[in-house]
Amino acid sequence: MMKNIFRKYHRLIATIFCLPLFFTAVTGISIAIADTWLHQEELAGFLIAVHTLQIFKLDAIVPVLNGLGLIGLVATGASMTGLFAKRRQPKRMEERP
Repeated sequence: MMKNIFRKYHRLIATIFCLPLFFTAVTGISIAIADTWLHQEELAGFLIAVHTLQIFKLDAIVPVLNGLGLIGLVATGASMTGLFAKRRQPKRMEERP
């Protein structure tokens, strides 16, 4: 029963945060490639502004939303794995005389 509830919330959170988290991952990787491999500091600076959404003045809220989304996904995903469920002891057969 609880797994179904967590699965429902996990699906909802994943649907909402799929694009923002994907965008954050792609721009973060692009920053590393532009700066380290291509040595394009100006491009890396622009990508940092895009990555943090500083160009839209959203740089204060985006990391908080991404963090809350990830925490929600980890919490619901971990609960569905069954790692934290109480294990039932197998019933012992009574000794027969």
